[in-house]
Amino acid sequence: MGTGMHPWGKWGRPFLDYGVAAAREALKDAGLAWTDVQFVVGADTIRNGYPGFVSGASYAKALGWSGARVASCYAACASGAQALDIARTRILAGLCDVALVVGADATPKGFFKPVGGDRPDDPDWLRFRLLGATNPAYFALYARRRMAVHGSTPEDFAAVKVKNALAGSLNPLARYRERVTAEQVLASPMVADPLHLMDICATSDGGAAVVLASERYARRHGGTRVRLAAVSTVTPTFPNTVLELPDFATDSRVTDPPPGHLPFRAAIAHAAYEEAGLGPQDVSLAEVYDLSTALELDWMEDVGLCPPGEADKLLRDGQTALGGRIPVNPSGGLASFGEAIPAQAIAQLCELTAQLSGRAGARQVENARVGLAANQGLFGHGSAIIATR
Repeated sequence: MGTGMHPWGKWGRPFLDYGVAAAREALKDAGLAWTDVQFVVGADTIRNGYPGFVSGASYAKALGWSGARVASCYAACASGAQALDIARTRILAGLCDVALVVGADATPKGFFKPVGGDRPDDPDWLRFRLLGATNPAYFALYARRRMAVHGSTPEDFAAVKVKNALAGSLNPLARYRERVTAEQVLASPMVADPLHLMDICATSDGGAAVVLASERYARRHGGTRVRLAAVSTVTPTFPNTVLELPDFATDSRVTDPPPGHLPFRAAIAHAAYEEAGLGPQDVSLAEVYDLSTALELDWMEDVGLCPPGEADKLLRDGQTALGGRIPVNPSGGLASFGEAIPAQAIAQLCELTAQLSGRAGARQVENARVGLAANQGLFGHGSAIIATR
């Protein structure tokens, strides 16, 4: 029924400020009062003290205790989608009619680092301590794999940034709103070969919120923006033979035959298509997880927008740009926003809602009817969301 966002950037304020601002905007958009909300779900931010670990209650307190039921969840970059799934499931079960889902983050300068303390049984802690592998090191491994398997080039990766920067320049909520050239991308400092600084998304402060409601409630209170047709949060199937951050080994296939199942990221999208009764051919636009420019190309193939190895051609032909056949990241993507981890998947749904309800302004996708958002967290978390007009 409503969406809201706090502009993304580096604002230097507590995460609650961003989340509360987004929540109030979503309630205003829905035409509802805070006291109409029956259930609040907060996507957690583990770097922001104890309030970040119990974000649902933190938002409820900041908005004013109202007696609403509350939940909090953490799934790294998939936290927002998990929060949406919790709220949607409660509504579909008939346990409430209207729910507020909020995610916000205040991030450190530079790359993400492990949470403090010694945790030798934690793969995320170990990959920093044993390998010195920040997130961009993994992005670079994926990029190198793509170059080896599909023949992608640094010029292809730069073209993704150029496309997303153009879309981001049209989005007033984006952090980076300057258009760039491929030459600028390739001339930016090398971070993790083959990825340059402008190939990699930043860490950002920001917030996003949505108001979900049952169809019955929405009809009685002014109608609905879009229908949330599917939320997929499936886990990998053994053996998982593609390296996933933060692991530094895959499942062994020494004693197992080659897997006959879909790889993890493809399985996430497939489950969403199955639940919605739709397929990739029905998608009007997609918001995918562009932690790096190369990863956007991988995700395009993972969600079925084209066969493996053909994302580069789709990009070069202009089919994934605004005005193309299947615009990808018309919001500007993480390239234009940066990472505010608990808010990311919720922000993707905000963009799908804007596009499907014809409110995206200069970046509007013509006749948008079905939107897909895909996102991945750590440790087998991931998500795909399908929204329809």
